[in-house]
Amino acid sequence: MDFYEEIREKFNDLIEQNELKREKIKISTKWLSPEEAIGNPERKDFPLLKGKEVMMEANFLNARGQSYTDMPGNFSGSLDEVLNLSLVNNFERAVFIATLNAVMRYLKQVDRTVHCKDKEPQECAKQLVKYIQRRFGRPRIAFIGLQPAMVESLAQHFPIRVTDLDPDNIDKRKCGVIIEDAARTQEVVSWGDIVLATGTTVVNNTFHSILTEKPVVFYGVTISGIAKLKGYERYCYCGH
Repeated sequence: MDFYEEIREKFNDLIEQNELKREKIKISTKWLSPEEAIGNPERKDFPLLKGKEVMMEANFLNARGQSYTDMPGNFSGSLDEVLNLSLVNNFERAVFIATLNAVMRYLKQVDRTVHCKDKEPQECAKQLVKYIQRRFGRPRIAFIGLQPAMVESLAQHFPIRVTDLDPDNIDKRKCGVIIEDAARTQEVVSWGDIVLATGTTVVNNTFHSILTEKPVVFYGVTISGIAKLKGYERYCYCGH
């Protein structure tokens, strides 16, 4: 079964088991401003602040779920309408995943579905070093999707290679590391002992290239619901 069809089926089962369709509740999904999404962090090189990505937020009975995307927009509809989205582009996948996160948050099946703000991203990066050391020792890290605070912290302690989709970053030294083209992801994954990847890969449909027999840890709020449904390891120290 196709990955997204599997997630759709699992999401539909959750909705039916909890009799949520009967309520005819409208889901609203909106595009957050950078300040709404991440506040005013100490560093200004996060993709959200550079306008390369935006945060979508779904609200379901006051439970919030978020997802990153490079294809912003607003959506209002029923759970049925969300379930019937074609999921053929990054906008529809972002709406679907943000809604999944909001509904699973409402059902108390996941937490940390809302992005951290202000000083918290820097603290999250600091704690990530300790998390990796505890879990894996001193591995070579294949890091997928540049997150500047995390990469800078990790590069001081571990061998690391980083790939990214943003052409403005490719072949440039960022946070002490040369950023490689996403086309080299499989090579970088083969090199690493572990993979540390942005959850946004499930929105832009690039996650297939990073799933491997090696340990894979996804970071961030976007992957919260899917990580629970699929049993993926997830790191999101300061999420709300």
